[in-house]
Amino acid sequence: MGRRIMEWAARSDYMGGIPRKMVIMAVGGLAKAAVSLLNNTTVHNADTLLRLVRSRPPGVPLVTVSNHMSTMDDPLLWGFKGFPITDAKLSRWALAAEDICFKSSMLSYFFRLGKCIPIIRGGGIYQEHMDEALERLSEGEWLHTFPEGKVSQEDAPIRRLKWGTASLIARAPVTPIVLPIVHTGFEQVMPENFYRGKRPPFPLWNKNIKIIVGEPMELDLPKMRQMAMCLSRNISHPTLGWPSTCPGGLDEAAQRCLYIAISEKIQNVMETLRTFARSFSKSKDQNLC
Repeated sequence: MGRRIMEWAARSDYMGGIPRKMVIMAVGGLAKAAVSLLNNTTVHNADTLLRLVRSRPPGVPLVTVSNHMSTMDDPLLWGFKGFPITDAKLSRWALAAEDICFKSSMLSYFFRLGKCIPIIRGGGIYQEHMDEALERLSEGEWLHTFPEGKVSQEDAPIRRLKWGTASLIARAPVTPIVLPIVHTGFEQVMPENFYRGKRPPFPLWNKNIKIIVGEPMELDLPKMRQMAMCLSRNISHPTLGWPSTCPGGLDEAAQRCLYIAISEKIQNVMETLRTFARSFSKSKDQNLC
């Protein structure tokens, strides 16, 4: 096992769980104030997200995926009215960029208490902390990811997804429920170029936020694995040294095909939600006229 950054601080029993509860309650309270009080927030299909966060079948993990509009998407995404954002037990685990969230001991400690898992961008899907994310999924936990890989504040189609999320879905011991989410407005709450190319020191207010929660995705992984094996027979790629026995006995070429297929399916659903979000916004605006 490789080095895991401050994994001890991420354990639920660390100091009786008190530091984790304090961090999540504080951050959650600020996120709820920013989203529910200081900005105008509309959520579509919130009940589906609330149901899956609160009452999934025992041992079944949840993977939520969303577009990435600002550095504050998480935790602001969970700050809408009625969401249990201050409940440390129900709170999500999240993949977070090591070079941003874990660049000092203090930040590492803070984000670890906030149930974040450091990921080295460009470090590959078999890096050590991806195994940690798999362990959380094997425990039936909720994991949120931004599969686009980085922030983009342009009003543009969903970009090609990185394979990390797809690999976690495929490699999880119990197939997770996959729930897509698309949002707009956080790019106005935390713009990248607010003043002299810098972000504002705190979230802005009086902006319009829209969160569109989709429906759980239907992923027939056994069928997708079989298709990947068939497709990979006629494809050759330089090898990266991936384990040849994971997942389901697939070699590296078949894994590539599988992860591409899963990623493309998620990307298509997210783009459909993005299109719906735009029409949803227009219908709301017309109702206000």
